[in-house]
Amino acid sequence: MEEKEFGVGKKGFVLCVCQGTCPSFKKMDIFNVLSDVRREKIFDYVCLHPQLCVGDGEEFLKVLLAGKETDKLYIAACDPRMQEKMFRDAFDAAGFDRSRLVSLDIRNKTTEEAVEAIKGMVAPAA
Repeated sequence: MEEKEFGVGKKGFVLCVCQGTCPSFKKMDIFNVLSDVRREKIFDYVCLHPQLCVGDGEEFLKVLLAGKETDKLYIAACDPRMQEKMFRDAFDAAGFDRSRLVSLDIRNKTTEEAVEAIKGMVAPAA
């Protein structure tokens, strides 16, 4: 199997919402965020995970990235530094270069603020 050249894969987006019960997500309608972002067509795929920082979240990332189809992964969730630490093992297990992760903290944002922030996280890379 041929190794994919960097820059030709897909841009993926994962919205992680701390189980949807964290007070920092109260002002946001997570399904509207996903729908709005999907309609923008700035990502090849969008998905929701309730809690990436637990065991099944790590397994989800390993499976998602195992096919090596994702060139750049955007995750909107909690603090970006925490995301890098929490997802490190999953990325390493999948052979995903951590420099291809773009993280965004969307806590305490409204639906509209979250959508605008997510669109903004792609703009510098476009």
